[in-house]
Amino acid sequence: MHKVTNVLILLKSMIYESTGPLETLRFAKHYSEQGLNVNIVLFGPMGVMLAKKDKAGALEYDKKVDECMNLGVNFMCCKLGSSLVGLKYEEMIPGIEMVEPEAIADTILEFSQKQQLIITL
Repeated sequence: MHKVTNVLILLKSMIYESTGPLETLRFAKHYSEQGLNVNIVLFGPMGVMLAKKDKAGALEYDKKVDECMNLGVNFMCCKLGSSLVGLKYEEMIPGIEMVEPEAIADTILEFSQKQQLIITL
């Protein structure tokens, strides 16, 4: 049996209209605490909104993102999705990497080829 050591979580859901973003952060924290290497990809015009710092609302998304980063979770934000909603790099939570869509495609392919866990929310 192949051992999973890396987890890729793809988030395309709106932060205020679904449970996907909270589940993404919960899964990331859980897998990271289990010793797995966790990567989160924020893509599409709605998924990238999780990268925006100082979001309003009752949910403490920024704090949860910081908790995950402190555990070593890597966040990648799609440059194309960000440009569609006007999200600029300086408006993002520090530590989130802005990447081209091709980098996301390559990451998905790499995880697939290595038979690692990929979750889409």
